[in-house]
Amino acid sequence: MRLRVLEDGHGFATKALFALIRTASRQPVLDIIKLAKYRPDFYGDPMSKVTQEAMRGPSAWSVGDRELMAASIAKTNECEFCTKAHTAVAQGAYGDGKKVSAALSDLLSDHAAEVVGEPLRATLLMLGKLTREHTVTEEEMRAVLAAGASRQQIEDALAVCFSFNVIGRLADAFGFSVPGPEALEAGAKYLLARGYR
Repeated sequence: MRLRVLEDGHGFATKALFALIRTASRQPVLDIIKLAKYRPDFYGDPMSKVTQEAMRGPSAWSVGDRELMAASIAKTNECEFCTKAHTAVAQGAYGDGKKVSAALSDLLSDHAAEVVGEPLRATLLMLGKLTREHTVTEEEMRAVLAAGASRQQIEDALAVCFSFNVIGRLADAFGFSVPGPEALEAGAKYLLARGYR
C-alpha cells in the first residue's frame, strides 16, 4: 500500500521544484526525492548528510564499490526500488554492467572474487549477513580483515549499510514506485555527478 503523503504532503515551493524537475528531466520525480523533501528538517537534510558522507566522503572504497554495497544491501532486503537504482549507479560508476551483475548474482563463486576482488567480496558477504541477521561475530569481522579490507574500510562499509538499511525500509514502507530504465539511468547520472546532497 502506497502512502499518499508523498504525493500531496508538500508545500507550494517544493511542488514548484518538482514541476521544474519533471520539465527539465522529462522524467517523474523519484519517490526518494519526494520523501527527502517531505520533512527535510526531520529526515531529508540529516539523512542526506549521512548518506553523502557514506557514499561520497573520503574512503579507500571507490564510488562504484560503495554503490555496489548499496545494491547488495537492497537486494538482501528485497527492496526492488533500491536494488534497481543502485545497480544502475554502480554500473555507471564502474562503466561495467557485467561486474555488477556477477557480484550481485553469486558472491560465493570464485568468479565474483575474480571480478570484484577478495576484500570487497568478503565485505559484501559480511554486509549481507549483518543485513539479514542484524549481527556479525568477531570471527566474521576477522575474516573480512584477513581478506584484505582495512579497519577503516569496514567502518566505511558499515556506514553504507546503515544508510541503505534505513532508506530501503522507508522505500518499502512508503511503497516507492519503481521507475523505468530511462528514469533509473537519469537518476544514476545525477547521483554520479552530484552525489546525495
